[in-house]
Amino acid sequence: MTTLKYRLIGAAFELLWASGVTHLVRKRSKARGVIFTLHRVLPDDPADFAPNAILQVKPDFLAFVITRVRELGFDIVDMDEAARRIEAETPGRPFVVFTFDDAYRDNLRFALPVLRRQQCPFTLYVPTALVDGVGEVWWQALEDIIAGQNALAVTYAGETEYYATANLEEKQRAYDALYRRMRTMPEADRVKLIRDIAGQYGFDLKQHCRELIMDWTELRHFAADPLCTIGAHTVHHYELAKLGPLDARNEIEQSVRILKAQFGKTPLHLSYPIGGTASAGPREFSLARDLGLRTAVTTRPGGLYAGHRHSLHSLPRVSLNGLFQSKRYVDVFATPAVFAMLPG
Repeated sequence: MTTLKYRLIGAAFELLWASGVTHLVRKRSKARGVIFTLHRVLPDDPADFAPNAILQVKPDFLAFVITRVRELGFDIVDMDEAARRIEAETPGRPFVVFTFDDAYRDNLRFALPVLRRQQCPFTLYVPTALVDGVGEVWWQALEDIIAGQNALAVTYAGETEYYATANLEEKQRAYDALYRRMRTMPEADRVKLIRDIAGQYGFDLKQHCRELIMDWTELRHFAADPLCTIGAHTVHHYELAKLGPLDARNEIEQSVRILKAQFGKTPLHLSYPIGGTASAGPREFSLARDLGLRTAVTTRPGGLYAGHRHSLHSLPRVSLNGLFQSKRYVDVFATPAVFAMLPG
């Protein structure tokens, strides 16, 4: 998303907060609930160059969101209860679900104490290869490689392109260009490209993954908390829509089997990696349904309505975006109907 779009969204958040319209929208909305998307929870401010800061919130902000949504009259529920409330013939109390993608180690250190203290149920969606330490957290790796270089040479399809990365503006421009390219190329090509770049600049992708993501021992400790629901997030965190049908099915099915083997319980809920319209669509929704998942979530913004009983495998979520960690914005996040009005 461009800087201009972030500025427009920030301006919209300010207007919505200042006008007080969110209370009126929630009062009139038929939304039954909202699912929040989170990734990382860290106490420190991000670096000046941190394109992935959108994925990072502070523990005190997480704590405030939990407190505030309860003040607004929401129940905090797990995904099983969310599905029941969506399917109910008559609406009950409005609800919020807190979901975390990717199994970052900082969730164990900084998020879990907050969640326990607040007695807040939550779902953690787990990409199994990353927990094995053999996947790539490629979006963060790309940021970290660029952060450490004053120039970058990238070879793809026999052509070498050069990027100046000496200052903040140049680093951001290089990241945006390479990220866009990686998001549009086939997954096998993207994997090769990030591995080639990492190898060229002496960056250990496996060690990087092990540092960022919980291992199975840590994850079992995390999952043992009764507040936690473990969900599937595929094996390799590939964008499923970019895979062939058999590979896409295997990514979901194998992750479910691995999690069952690790925890003795079949996960019933799935999060599509990346989760936007280019990453998961009708084919993926059908795969999740056919494989017996109870629900599956996207990253398409919006609230949960009675009509979602017919589309439990393409549920929207609202991202608690790390660039908008202001307490006054929480009322906006808790008003999912307004996200239809924000810039896409």
